[in-house]
Amino acid sequence: MNKAQLEHMDNHMLLSIINEKLRLECDSLEALLALYELDGGHLHARMSQIGYRYDAGSNQFKPHS
Repeated sequence: MNKAQLEHMDNHMLLSIINEKLRLECDSLEALLALYELDGGHLHARMSQIGYRYDAGSNQFKPHS
């Protein structure tokens, strides 16, 4: 998976892949952003559009509560 694919992906598919990468490959959101050279603000905005926010305690994007 490369940066261009992630940036043009449906938000729900992106959520699934990002959470999988966080669970299996990266111990923090910062590590994931660096590994895939992603813009954190852009990723947060896309996840917010579908009602999700990053939860550092679980290292996952979760629904807004």
